[in-house]
Amino acid sequence: MNEDIQFILDSAKESMDNALKHLEKQLANIRAGKASPAMLGSVMVNYYGSQTPLSQVSNVNTPDGRTITVQPWERSMLQEIEKGIMIANLGFNPMNNGETIIINVPPLTEERRRDLAKQAKAEAEDAKIGVRSARKDANNDIKKADDVSEDLKKNAEIDIQHLTDKYVKKIDDILELKEREIMTV
Repeated sequence: MNEDIQFILDSAKESMDNALKHLEKQLANIRAGKASPAMLGSVMVNYYGSQTPLSQVSNVNTPDGRTITVQPWERSMLQEIEKGIMIANLGFNPMNNGETIIINVPPLTEERRRDLAKQAKAEAEDAKIGVRSARKDANNDIKKADDVSEDLKKNAEIDIQHLTDKYVKKIDDILELKEREIMTV
């Protein structure tokens, strides 16, 4: 196979991989009723004047399926961490006991579960758009390739389509798993 075509295929695969990784990261932030440190992944804390991820100023643990504990490395950070959790608007009510912050994760209502499932679907659709965009870019690059025969171009376009189908299927599978996790009481 021509080196240009191989490079185009490799970069399309890399773009599709990135879309998949992004989806998995986004879905990890959608809670499914069970407490997990990833739920606080988007929380930023004012750490001596700069916005810092919560995970860089504290230990975040889940002692059980309904509780998240945040143990700051510096006790003076308790107020800032509490404020950061509130600003992140995750629907949690942090409790400060003077040493740690305890968050009770409430059970999800049926309506909230449906909303989260819709949110997961939207994230999956965004990932599919990313995959299709990678396909479009690759096909455009294939058409622009000069010193490549028409047969090689056609075969490369078929390979890109197979890759696209494979990634869309992976996205659908990941979404199905997440929806099942969200809807399970």
